[in-house]
Amino acid sequence: MGLGQYEQARQLGEDTLTRMRRVLGDDHPYALRSAYILATTLGELGQYERARQLSEDTLTRMRRVLGDDHPQTLASAYILATTLRELGQYERARQLGEDTLTRMRRVLGDDHPHTLRLATHLAAALASLSEHDQVHPLDE
Repeated sequence: MGLGQYEQARQLGEDTLTRMRRVLGDDHPYALRSAYILATTLGELGQYERARQLSEDTLTRMRRVLGDDHPQTLASAYILATTLRELGQYERARQLGEDTLTRMRRVLGDDHPHTLRLATHLAAALASLSEHDQVHPLDE
């Protein structure tokens, strides 16, 4: 995926996730991590609905297995929030983004790359909702 070979990454990601789930189980942390990486790849390919479905299932499982504030759970929530924004589900993206950003700031810190990227995506969702008074401070 880092080389921009998203279709190859998708194929490898799907195969890896299938094997992880078969060997380790659907809720194993390694399988969950593989799932959110695959969801990221699907998003890069513009397959937002598939990414949303996988992200929602993965986030539910991560919250149950790892807890709401685990860094991997937060990363999974970030992926889902950005996917919801891409699907035009701005209010859902906003709600999840605001909650996740609060958690990321507390757990990872204000300057963590995931925190900063989510803030950018949340600002875009807020702009789409015409919440311009909230966009500028967040972008800053």
